[in-house]
Order: sequence, then C-alpha cells, then structure tokens
Amino acid sequence: MKGRQIAFIIILVLVADQALKLFIKTHYYIGEEHKVAGNWFRLHFVENEGMAWGWKFSEGNFGKIALTLFRLAAVVAGTFYLRSVIGKNLHRGFLVCAALIYAGALGNLLDSMFYGLIFENSNPFLQNVAHIFPKQGYAGFLHGKVVDMFYFPIITDAKYPLWIPVWGGEDFEFFRPVFNLADASISVGVITILIFQKRFFKQHNTPVVNQTDRAGAETDEPVQAQQ
Repeated sequence: MKGRQIAFIIILVLVADQALKLFIKTHYYIGEEHKVAGNWFRLHFVENEGMAWGWKFSEGNFGKIALTLFRLAAVVAGTFYLRSVIGKNLHRGFLVCAALIYAGALGNLLDSMFYGLIFENSNPFLQNVAHIFPKQGYAGFLHGKVVDMFYFPIITDAKYPLWIPVWGGEDFEFFRPVFNLADASISVGVITILIFQKRFFKQHNTPVVNQTDRAGAETDEPVQAQQ
C-alpha cells in the first residue's frame, strides 16, 4: 500500500472529524440535542477533558496535561511507525486500520492542544456564542476540551436486574457514551485488527527444497544395474 493512499485516509478522517466538531462547537450550545433518526441516533453536544468516550485519565490539570502529552507521544510514535511500514509487504487491511487509529488520535489531539486557544467557552444557555479566534480563549495550550456529539441511546427507560451487584435496580441505558468521529475511527481500527489479526499477520511460508536433498532423493532411487 502506497504512502499517498495512507495519507488520503488520514486526511479524509481528520478533515471530516474537525469539520463536524467546528460546526457543532459554533452552532450548538452545550447540552443541545437534536434527533437524527428516531430516538436511537441523536446529535448531542458535550465536551470532555478526558479520553475517548468521555473517560478520564486523572482529575485536575495534571491529568489533562498528562493525557494530552500521552496523545502527542502516541501520534509522534505513530508517525514514525507508519513511515516505517509504507512499502512493506503488510496486509492492506492492517494498514487501513493503522491509518484510522492514527487519524483518530490526531483528531482528538488537535482538540486538546488548540481548542482552548481558539474558542470561547461554550454556554449552556446561549447558542452560537463559541466564536473562532476570540480575544481570549477559554483555556491555555494543552488544556482544550474534546468535542463530542454522537449519541446512540438504543435502549432507554430500563433498569438493571436486582440480582446484579452494585448496580442492581439502577437505571440502565445502552448506548450511553457520547463520542465523536475520531473516537469511532480509533475504535473501528482497533476492533478490526483484533477480529482479523490472524488474517492480517498471517505468514506465508513457502517450503524451500534443498538442492542437496533433491539430489540425495534422486540418488536414493533404485538404479537398475547395467548389463
């Protein structure tokens, strides 16, 4: 697989991810929700300071900076890795998955690094107030929040069975996390690699016949004595 093909996948995911985030950030107020397809697919604007799917690395500024630096290190390492595998005889599906994971990580990294500098703070009551490049951003470098918007509450108004420890009797919802296109890109890449790892990393071992063995095999054949 050529480098330009991998670059095309990365750029496509990155542009789509950032374009959607910019639209949501500048057209939705925080917490705003619109139904796209029935009750199971909605656009719901939230921001998180943590990892994909809203998980947190740690509380406070230290956790936020540590997570952003981890993302940065992962993207740098991914850049060198992708450069090293371009042109090698690796499975095309694996390279596509690697490009998806890289693009997703880079997309969320841009949020963390720059969104605090180039956006106003989102307002839960006023729409269209998060302008790009205000006089002062809502946070410093490395402290930006990740914009999430995809929400799939497929199962709602349910409860955990009482026999389940800890959560028994509490409200149950599937699928609860709100995520973005970068999160989805990472998840699709990782899950696909896990499912098809045997196919992606299958080694094609071609048996090599030693010439001496072949010669020996030929000499081992019974030779009819000449009269």
